[in-house]
Amino acid sequence: MPFLRPLLPFLLIAALAPSALRAEPWTLDRALAAALKDNPDARLASQRAEAAEAMVQQARAAWYPQLSLQGRYTQTNSPMMAFGSILNQRAFNFGLDFNQPGRIDDLNATATVAYNIYSGGRPSAGLAAARAGVRAATQDVHAAHNQLGAAVVKAYLDIRKAREAVGALEAGVAAYDAAVAAARLRYDAGQMLKADLLSLEVQLSQTREQLSAARHGAALAERAFNFVLGAENPSAPVELATEDPALAGLAAPATADFSHRPELLGLEERIAAAEAMRRVARGSRQPTVNAFASYQYDQGWQLDRHADSWLAGVSLDLNIFDGGQTSAKIRQSNAELAQVKEMLRKAKLGIGLEVEQARLALADARERLAVTDQAVAQAEESAALSRERFAKDLLLTAELIGVESRLIEIRMRHAFAAADERIAVADYRRALGLPLLSNP
Repeated sequence: MPFLRPLLPFLLIAALAPSALRAEPWTLDRALAAALKDNPDARLASQRAEAAEAMVQQARAAWYPQLSLQGRYTQTNSPMMAFGSILNQRAFNFGLDFNQPGRIDDLNATATVAYNIYSGGRPSAGLAAARAGVRAATQDVHAAHNQLGAAVVKAYLDIRKAREAVGALEAGVAAYDAAVAAARLRYDAGQMLKADLLSLEVQLSQTREQLSAARHGAALAERAFNFVLGAENPSAPVELATEDPALAGLAAPATADFSHRPELLGLEERIAAAEAMRRVARGSRQPTVNAFASYQYDQGWQLDRHADSWLAGVSLDLNIFDGGQTSAKIRQSNAELAQVKEMLRKAKLGIGLEVEQARLALADARERLAVTDQAVAQAEESAALSRERFAKDLLLTAELIGVESRLIEIRMRHAFAAADERIAVADYRRALGLPLLSNP
């Protein structure tokens, strides 16, 4: 139709819009990237690392001179204060009445530069502690990423498990529908008891109830996946890629060495930081030497005089007695260092147990997967034969129900075992502190 020709581009856009706007299917590596970007735990770890970097910058300030500017304007008739202002303005004369100087004003501007020459090694120790804190925070980021990666894999595969369960139950409902239809024909022909027909119908209703619960579980799994990713819309539909190379690329570690676990490396850095803080505490017993210089300008309008002056020098401070405060700080730093060392020892023991549990869980998951692989094929063949025998009135209703129930169960167990095997690999890698994907 000629009159539709101008509208063809708009009609084409309207037809392609749903597919164009459809969200890209989620793969495991894309889900990991999204979680590391948007998950609150990942962001918190990054902010802690940023705060640790700021502590380094604060510690470095000890090597720079400190410059301060100060200004004030005052009026007074206090003899002492007025006399100081008069001297600073170079306005003194012997005709002044020191007891009644009158109202004296003063505008004072002062610039001061100070530089620490020596303070018992506290700045160096503080900088070392801050740098160790940065390295520890970096390891905390790696640990958070490892934990988050394992959570993403679990949430990702939980959706697959839930959907496989839905698929198995849908197949069961279809099988029972066919069986009920065949049973009704036989019942109408007088070849089946009503009790047997009712048994099949009850089993069909129960399977549909299970299917409804499985669909609800799949919806909750999608919510959990969006939550782990830090998605703004937790109810957004989730479409998983049919083929996911990243998921298939999850490889079991070839070694059980967990010495590179970020939590352990972070605690080792915290030990270094605690040792540095102990040096800071001990440095309080050393003298502090500072150099300083200042320049000031004074202006008074009551006497209409002004002048400037300067001051420079070196100061030495030595703490002779502080009531045991320095000794207490040293004791505290020693205790904190001992605590971190015990935390490291405890972490090594706990992670060793965690690694062994993850290894055994992987072995168990692989064994279950191998068993269910064979069982699914056997159950499917058995169900096909049983349906044929039931259609020919060669199989009891109760036997058919048992066969179909076992097929549904073994399909679900196989789906769960396949997903659990991938989850176990990811958890084993996390327990060892390895990157989640072998080829990230």
